[in-house]
Amino acid sequence: MIIVLLGYMGSGKSTLGKELATVLKYSFLDIDDYIIEKEKASISDIFKKKGEIYFRKKETEYLKEIISSSKNIVLALGGGTPCYGNNMNALINNPNIKSFYLKLSIPLLAKRLFLERENRPLISHLNTEEDLIEFIGKHLFERSHYYSQAQFTINTDHKTQKEILEDLLVHLI
Repeated sequence: MIIVLLGYMGSGKSTLGKELATVLKYSFLDIDDYIIEKEKASISDIFKKKGEIYFRKKETEYLKEIISSSKNIVLALGGGTPCYGNNMNALINNPNIKSFYLKLSIPLLAKRLFLERENRPLISHLNTEEDLIEFIGKHLFERSHYYSQAQFTINTDHKTQKEILEDLLVHLI
């Protein structure tokens, strides 16, 4: 089985994915790390040198590679992965996949992301938390249609990592 964690950047997909993989004794894979390895370049460099369209095409290509695996994997997607290249349909139409939307409120996302925005190409240009909140709100409005297609939605606001992990496990039993 492949367990796919999706949601906005900063929602905890990688952190929770590693924990979940450990508990289930699955492999963990972050699609961004997979892309970095395959492309031999950071996500920021790919965006700068080749552009977002190139990145999204490669992201779709590598997602197809990963989900064709018969291994037990916990896969953390990038925030935009479900929204491009028919990726969400590939996920929801695969009987070997269980998908989870990790839903975090805009203020909490902004609080998490503001200090690490330099490492995130899509928000690195935003200089105030207010600008970031506006950006996230607009983005979530555009992306919520895709995120909401996940099999399960886990609201993570004000929950500990342990509580969220328990919520995920309940749906896997």
